[in-house]
Amino acid sequence: MTGVALFAAAAIIALAASAIGSAHAQGKTASHAMDAIGRNPEAAGRMTVPLLLGLAFMEALTLFVFAMVFVLSGRVS
Repeated sequence: MTGVALFAAAAIIALAASAIGSAHAQGKTASHAMDAIGRNPEAAGRMTVPLLLGLAFMEALTLFVFAMVFVLSGRVS
């Protein structure tokens, strides 16, 4: 296999792993937030901003991997 083929395979694995990990973490976060709101409905207003920030940071990690694949793909000859 050439270097480009190995890089392509590694990029696909990195993207898949980050997408799966991010989706799993976001699902657990949202599930636990809904459980907490179900137990204490008055706390929903205080939980919304931290929940959205946490979800945004999780998604940002996936997007950083996506961007790094494109940045590094320009460096492979």
